[in-house]
Amino acid sequence: MQYEIQGKPYPVATVTLAEGESVICQRGAMAWMTPNVSMQTTSNGGIGKMLGRMVSGESLFQNIYTSQKGQGMIAFATNCPGEIMPIELDGAKTIIAQKSAFLASSMDVKYELYFQKKFGAGFFGGEGFIMQKFTGHGSLLLEIDGSVISYELGAGQSMLIDTGYLAAMEGTCSIDIEQIKGIGNIFLGGEGLFNTRVTGPGKIWIQTMPIFQMANALSAYVIKNSSGS
Repeated sequence: MQYEIQGKPYPVATVTLAEGESVICQRGAMAWMTPNVSMQTTSNGGIGKMLGRMVSGESLFQNIYTSQKGQGMIAFATNCPGEIMPIELDGAKTIIAQKSAFLASSMDVKYELYFQKKFGAGFFGGEGFIMQKFTGHGSLLLEIDGSVISYELGAGQSMLIDTGYLAAMEGTCSIDIEQIKGIGNIFLGGEGLFNTRVTGPGKIWIQTMPIFQMANALSAYVIKNSSGS
């Protein structure tokens, strides 16, 4: 699967497919394609997989696009301002990502649910009790809200991350929550009750504008202007 990522702040991944080659994507991700690319909607694993995707924030069905009669091209676009982050999986690497991060991948990439081992980390940490786990071989394209900043954590090294800012991490990392200390800090600091602690070894990816932060900013602007009109 060959691809090129273009455009900001609304990026698009243009994928070139050899004849007979396929790519799978989240429903509604296709923006444009050449006429020789055919689409097939699939449950991709039956009812169990469908319900798992629904729980993790994805649609019940996925679309498979296959190039026929020569080379084809298909473009996948994001739903909000941000980045498309490509990751190459080699069969040994595991990627854990936030809900609704999946955009598209080659056919040999495997998707499954990832449950937080500690319920508190999911319930209070803001990343969700259920995340997405990707393994296998091939190219994986993830949607990132805003820009993406990456860090390589050593064994035992940690990063404290505010709610919703963790986009993805390697499977070698662990995740937990840490309560903000001090009553004044909790009620006056505007940062909530908990932060997410991610501990290495492994790579982490942090997004700069979680979609809920953008929604809050836009709703405040709409309310302000509506009340003034």
